[in-house]
Amino acid sequence: MAVRRRRRRAAPATRFSRRPGATGPLEGLLILLVIAVAVGMSVGFVLPKVSPTVGKATGEFTASGPAADALAGLAVDDHPRKDGYDRNLFGYRETDEDGNGCDVRDDVLARDLTDVTFRRGSCIVESGVLDDPYTGRTIHFQRGRATSAAVQIDHVVALENAWQSGARDWDQATRYRFGNDMGNLLAVDGPANSEKGSASAAYWLPTNGAYRCDYVARQIAVKAEYALSVTSAERDAMRAVLHTCPAQELPRS
Repeated sequence: MAVRRRRRRAAPATRFSRRPGATGPLEGLLILLVIAVAVGMSVGFVLPKVSPTVGKATGEFTASGPAADALAGLAVDDHPRKDGYDRNLFGYRETDEDGNGCDVRDDVLARDLTDVTFRRGSCIVESGVLDDPYTGRTIHFQRGRATSAAVQIDHVVALENAWQSGARDWDQATRYRFGNDMGNLLAVDGPANSEKGSASAAYWLPTNGAYRCDYVARQIAVKAEYALSVTSAERDAMRAVLHTCPAQELPRS
């Protein structure tokens, strides 16, 4: 009797399905290329800011133009001293150069704000609108115990920075002139001014990038007028800003 042999069914071919999110060799290579490009761009942007040597090699700290020329003429002092500093030595708001009966704070507010209203019969600014150069914000100023600080008057070259840069050797008359020099004073956003403190351009710049060239140029003009020095780090930071605006002029006094 013949025995029938059952034919074994061939085992179904194993199918490999791609896991969600898995990539093939070509896709993986493309991803690696994208990552490499991103890292390269980041290093190219950040490294000059971190390494002065790299910044100089890449031209980050080269600048031209009137402001850059004035910067090149400033003395460099990398050993500034702040011993003996006292803000009161500069007599801020203790003079009235134009004889109008108001101190320099009201004079700057009247100059820098628009839609200004004055206290009746005086030069005291009661309200106005500030297009803040440091942040780009529009600030509606209203004089008052709880509101006045929204707009502060900044010494563009900070008093402590000036002291370390040479003002410690001045006589009182020169310090008072500097402390109330409207060419070195700006009405600005209060919190931004507090954040800046006494920092030089090496450590603080306005968040409003469109104003940085003018800001640095004003610092240079003030330092040039009063024969103040800069540190190497401060000079490099200024040059890095001026690198982006090669025709930058000094502000008119």
